[in-house]
Amino acid sequence: MTDILIAGGGPAGLTAAIYARRANLTVRVLERLTLGGQMSLTPDIENYPALTKTEGFQLSMDMEAHARGLGAEIEYAEVTGFDLRAPAVICGDERVEAKALILAMGASRRKLGCEGEEKFAGRGVSYCAVCDGSFFRGKPVMVVGGGNTALEDALYLANLGCKVYLLHRRGEFRGGKALELSVRAAPEIELMLERVPLSVNGGGTVESVTVRHVVTGHTEDVEVSGVFAAVGVAPATELLKGMLPLTESGHIDCGESCETPYGAVFCAGDIRKKPLYQIVTACADGAVAATAAAGYINSRAPEQT
Repeated sequence: MTDILIAGGGPAGLTAAIYARRANLTVRVLERLTLGGQMSLTPDIENYPALTKTEGFQLSMDMEAHARGLGAEIEYAEVTGFDLRAPAVICGDERVEAKALILAMGASRRKLGCEGEEKFAGRGVSYCAVCDGSFFRGKPVMVVGGGNTALEDALYLANLGCKVYLLHRRGEFRGGKALELSVRAAPEIELMLERVPLSVNGGGTVESVTVRHVVTGHTEDVEVSGVFAAVGVAPATELLKGMLPLTESGHIDCGESCETPYGAVFCAGDIRKKPLYQIVTACADGAVAATAAAGYINSRAPEQT
C-alpha cells in the first residue's frame, strides 16, 4: 500500500510529492491530463521566486523531474470516484488505497465562450491579471466580470498604467461595495455595464473586442491589447459533493492546515478555498498538505499503518 496517494499532478500535487518523498514516504501521483495543470499552459511566468522568467511548460517539467528524481511514482489515470473513509480513489475498475490521500485536482478558469477566445489564449487573452498583467503595462485592456476578482483585476491593471475597460453583463456589480467605490473612482477605468463580449479580434495578437449591449442590442468594437476573463473558476470537486464541505463556488472549505474532516484526507492548491490562487500558493499548500499527511501517518500505531 502506498503511504501517500495524490490525486492531481499540478504544482500542488507535485510539490506534495516532493515533500512526501523527503519525509521518506512512498508516493503515488495520479494525473488525468497534463502534469503541471494550468501552469503548463501558461506561456510566461514572471512571479515565481528566483525565476525571473520561465515558461509554464518548462516549470512543469522541472517539478515533475524533481518529484521523479526523489522516487515519486507518477502515472496518468482518470479518477472516477472517491472513498474518503478508506481512503481510496476509484480509477475505472481499479481501487487504489493509501494510508493518506491528498486531493489536488485543481480548478479551471471559466471561459467567456465568445468567438476568438481560444485562438488568442496566451496571445492576449488571459485568465489571471496578477500572472500576466505586467505584459500589458501602459496598454489598453478589457476585464470581463462583475465579482470581486474582476474589480480587483481592474484596479490591479489600472495601477500598471493600463486604460481598463470593465465589461459586465449586468447593470450592477456583485463584488464588495468598497471595491466598487474604488473602481468607480479610478480615472483609468471605464465601466461598460450591461454588455457582453461577442468576439475577440486581431491578427497575431488581440487588437479589439466586439461587445454587445444586452438591452439595446447595439454592438461596437473596443480597441484593446489584452482581455482578462474574470468570470470565476470551476474547482474539480464534482466527485466530492456530499462528502466534504464545499463553498458556493465549489471549493473545499478547509483552513490553512489543509486538513479535511477525514483524518487521512488533505487538500491542496486551487481546489481549496483561499484568498489567492497562484502557483506559489499552490506549492505552499502542497508542502503543508504533505507535511500534515506525514504527521498523520507517523502518529499512528505501527499495527494501524
